[in-house]
Amino acid sequence: MASVPSKRWTQFYAALQLAIQRAAHKWTYKDFSECFPLWCEEQPNGAEGVFNTVSNFIESHIVTNTNKLFEEYEVQKHIDTLHEVVTDARARRQRGEGPGVDHWRVDLQPRAAVRARTIPALEQERDSLRARLAEMERENTELYREVQENVAARDRADTKTAEIFAFFDEIHAKWKELPIEDVQAWTLLTAETQSAVNPPP
Repeated sequence: MASVPSKRWTQFYAALQLAIQRAAHKWTYKDFSECFPLWCEEQPNGAEGVFNTVSNFIESHIVTNTNKLFEEYEVQKHIDTLHEVVTDARARRQRGEGPGVDHWRVDLQPRAAVRARTIPALEQERDSLRARLAEMERENTELYREVQENVAARDRADTKTAEIFAFFDEIHAKWKELPIEDVQAWTLLTAETQSAVNPPP
């Protein structure tokens, strides 16, 4: 069975509803008609109906989303608790009682209460960061492996290129050692001999 709402919650919710109504209907029909003067002049009944529909939709939309937020964060429960605390404090003050220890959690120190709420959140954040760090380390290891493979492939390519250039240098050196003049003379003699043996027609 649902608990009876506190007076503080009832007043708060009523004030909120009034604020929503005022916000939704702050845009008057006069403002609306200034935006659509010709339509409002030619079809005043239809234009006014559309204006009312839009205003009601805005109000309903705000109320619906506000109630969803209140349910998600248990706003009524917390306001009722606040009302209970304030009411009890006023009653104790009227009786002449001092603040004393925490009435709701006897002998509970503020630091302990803070730790009870913050440590689980910090531990959760720590675990999340550890998981993220492990993922980053795995990614870094994979990237390092790829870099090493690329470096090894580049080294192999450099070695192969050096071998090819060395081969070209060797060919060039041997070419320079050839007796070019003798080769040219032999080539000329061979050409003349071929011409003598096989004269042109």
